Amino acid sequence: MTVENTDNQAIEDDIVLPFEVKPLGSRGRVVRLGSVIDEILTKHDYPESVSRLLGEAVSLVALLGSALKFEGKLILQTQTNGPVSLIVANYTSNGSDCGHVRGYAHFDAQAVAACEKPSKLIGKGHLALTIDQGDHMDNYQGIVALNGQTISDAAHGYFKQSEQIPTALKLAAGEIETSAGKAWRAGAIIIQHMPADGKASPVGFPSVDPVSGEVRGGFDENFVEDENWARARVLLETVEDHELLDPTLEPERLLYRLYHEDGVTVYDKLVLEHKCTCSREKVIDTLSSFSQEDRDGMVVDGQIEVTCQFCSNVHKFKANSI
Repeated sequence: MTVENTDNQAIEDDIVLPFEVKPLGSRGRVVRLGSVIDEILTKHDYPESVSRLLGEAVSLVALLGSALKFEGKLILQTQTNGPVSLIVANYTSNGSDCGHVRGYAHFDAQAVAACEKPSKLIGKGHLALTIDQGDHMDNYQGIVALNGQTISDAAHGYFKQSEQIPTALKLAAGEIETSAGKAWRAGAIIIQHMPADGKASPVGFPSVDPVSGEVRGGFDENFVEDENWARARVLLETVEDHELLDPTLEPERLLYRLYHEDGVTVYDKLVLEHKCTCSREKVIDTLSSFSQEDRDGMVVDGQIEVTCQFCSNVHKFKANSI
């Protein structure tokens, strides 16, 4: 998606922009989602509060998954006793300059409608982040408890618990008015303090050796916040939701607003696309694993219908074709 700013210059959307504030010893990334998140949320047609949660989850998984330098997946999943009992967001990397995202949520519509505070939608449970490194490689999973906090708070808790890497991040999702009507947008920004030896991941997610598959953690738990990191963190915390969602504000200009006094370096963008991995062949494989009795119970008017929870595509099969 490309939009126009007030100076009639094209602004690129659906990207991840890595950056570094070298004088402050910090690196990070900015995510901006336009048509990609609008397509995901519009297809699901969730209540606004649920769409906002899923938008934040997809922006977070893009923020972290874009650190993968090999073909693999990052899977974010929340399971709680709240009105929104399940959120799943995936990022798939093919090792190139393009990443694929998708997501869905499961919720109790009546409980969501009755919920007066967005912070109560999630409830008690856990958030899991899983790196799927593909066949013949072990997965890595980090889990953090949820107790009614936001996804952003949970992400901060994950970094503090799992890696002790000094981290600050912001997530945002919401609808904006456009010339064509309302459209969903989402955005995120993260910054982390890097050790002098530079061994940690650029965005702090565990670095994975592409040869051995070894997952390495990051920072010394005895790290004491210094002035440089305090400045980097405090400046990032001034970012407001509308700055992450504004389609006329280039991410480079946002970074300049934050760190122009220290100097900020940006690197090559990574493009984001909405792409689901479902297919008729995969659905057939799944149905074939069920017993004949179970498949017979799925038949309605002589056929079986399977709807993908991620992309809402409907796959139809004749009852006797499986």
